[in-house]
Amino acid sequence: MNNFARVARIALRYRLTVLASVVCSVGIAFLWAANFSAFMPVVDGVMHGKAVPGMIEDWIEKTHSQLATLDTEIAACREHLAAADSPATRAQLATLLSDQANSQKWLATCEWALPIARKWLPSTPFGTLMAICLLIVASTLIKGWLRIINSLLVAKLSHLTLLELRRQFYRRTLRLDLGTLRQTSNGDLMTRFTTDMEWVCLGTQALYGMAIREPLKMIACLIGAAMISWQLLLITAVCAPPSIFAIRWLAKSLKRANRRAMKELSSVYEHLEETFDGIKVIKAFTMESHERSRFHRISRQYYRRSMRIAFYDALVSPTTELIGLVIIVGVVAAGGYMVLNQETHLFGIRISSHPLSNGTLTMFYAMLAGIIDPARRLSGIFNYLQRGSAASDRIFEFMDRETKLQITSNPKTLPARLGPIQFNEVAFSYQPSELVLDNVSLEVKPGETIAIVGPNGCGKSTLMNLLPRFYDPTSGSVTIGGINLRDMRVADLRERIGIVTQETLLFDDTVANNIRYGSPGATENQVIAAAEQAHAHRFITNILAEGYQTLCGPSGNRLSGGQRQRLALARAILRDPEILILDEATSQIDVESEQLIHEVLERFVQGRTAFMITHRPNTLTLADRIVVMDSGKIVDVGKFDELAQRCDLFRRLAHLNVRATA
Repeated sequence: MNNFARVARIALRYRLTVLASVVCSVGIAFLWAANFSAFMPVVDGVMHGKAVPGMIEDWIEKTHSQLATLDTEIAACREHLAAADSPATRAQLATLLSDQANSQKWLATCEWALPIARKWLPSTPFGTLMAICLLIVASTLIKGWLRIINSLLVAKLSHLTLLELRRQFYRRTLRLDLGTLRQTSNGDLMTRFTTDMEWVCLGTQALYGMAIREPLKMIACLIGAAMISWQLLLITAVCAPPSIFAIRWLAKSLKRANRRAMKELSSVYEHLEETFDGIKVIKAFTMESHERSRFHRISRQYYRRSMRIAFYDALVSPTTELIGLVIIVGVVAAGGYMVLNQETHLFGIRISSHPLSNGTLTMFYAMLAGIIDPARRLSGIFNYLQRGSAASDRIFEFMDRETKLQITSNPKTLPARLGPIQFNEVAFSYQPSELVLDNVSLEVKPGETIAIVGPNGCGKSTLMNLLPRFYDPTSGSVTIGGINLRDMRVADLRERIGIVTQETLLFDDTVANNIRYGSPGATENQVIAAAEQAHAHRFITNILAEGYQTLCGPSGNRLSGGQRQRLALARAILRDPEILILDEATSQIDVESEQLIHEVLERFVQGRTAFMITHRPNTLTLADRIVVMDSGKIVDVGKFDELAQRCDLFRRLAHLNVRATA
């Protein structure tokens, strides 16, 4: 429950809302118990043809009689003490004196209340009954309004808490490095962000709503019962230990089952995401039946987890109801014995100073019965609290993850003109046993264009991911102008870098805003100029229905691959970065546009440091130097003509042998 307590502390920031909801709960609890107090005047008064003033007169008469009897017993006890002093007699005298003091206080109270009752309360039994009924109706109406206000306040509180928690979760997610983020699948992340968050909201609503209101109603009834006979109430505590044990066992079981069910639900989301992303492959290989079987297996597992939760949830209400019934039956038997036999003791234990009346005992029973309904309601929210607790564990388990990037407390400022970039004996691995980069050293001068070629999996993209600090090297360092990247602010570094990747991602926004992404202050004319340089302006204005205001769709799915890449290139051009990284950025450009894009890149890389991951000979000719990589190492560095002469791997990758043969 520690993580759920963290959610509760977020809610406590909204102090006025919490205070107002608690005040409403206190009012509801008081009125709830007050309604049960009506049993006493009805049973002891109205049912015997008396109004409240007549009842008070009877109490005064009985109290005078009790005091007279106590005076006689006290005098006799003192005579016994004078004749023979004994501890038992002294104890008896102390009890009698205590009863006498209590009776005198009760008599003073009744004598004070009698004139007020005669003046303001009905003098007939029927009038008393009607007054009691009207008071109950009025009390119920006020209690109803308080419940409505309380429910609205608690709903507001829970949704404000959810809003703040989602904001923190989203911000924390964006701050994590790519390596940490990739430890969690998108499906699992979406489950934490949606389903788990909703359960935290429901749990918070239950915690600050019924979890406060219903116990307060129980406490109000317990106080009312204790005022009648705290000794008789104490008998109910006999059943407390087994009930606490049963509830604790159910709580642990429910939380464990909920945590497992949430994990299974994440698997469902992951499979759905994988299916929708790979639907073309599934259909191409006619694997629909296989995917249906996989989905059925995962869904079946989630179904079994859900049924386990339903089983534990079903146990809660009957268990609490049985415990409450056992308590009530025990107290009814004890109280009935005392009233029917006009006893003040039970099993030798003094329960009350004077015999209880039918009305008093009925009100005591009503107070105990008033505890059962709140207890039943609490059992109904038990699963919400446990699910909220399990969901908060999953949410904060992710939020508590630390980024693997070393953040310096005293970052160095980058100069206005960036110096040379150096990779110094860099090694990197995603998994400890799998080295992706092995002792890579490379120096790049300012304004130099470097092309990187190599077979798939040789570490090209990984090497470039170190430059904007998506990852930090396992060993070695990357510096710019002699300043280690670890000593810079990440935001300052990335503001000087533009990236265009093969997996072009556009957002579900307009074409203009996607080009402007990363340069939010750019004007409309600057956006158009960047699109023209990337040879995207023509298809934007001629093909897209709304031109630059056309929505690209989720991940840009309303555009072709080539169109997406041109927009991504326009985005990089508009950013005007000092360092440019092109990772297979022209792989989806059609042949007709390749020459045009080649001319754009030839002009755009002038005056800036550029890195190009490509195997296209035309693009390679733009490079000042070409770096050939294989198995995480640099195997050769040189100009195009030099490598074409001496490096077999370069010739194969650039398809130069094929071109020569042709």
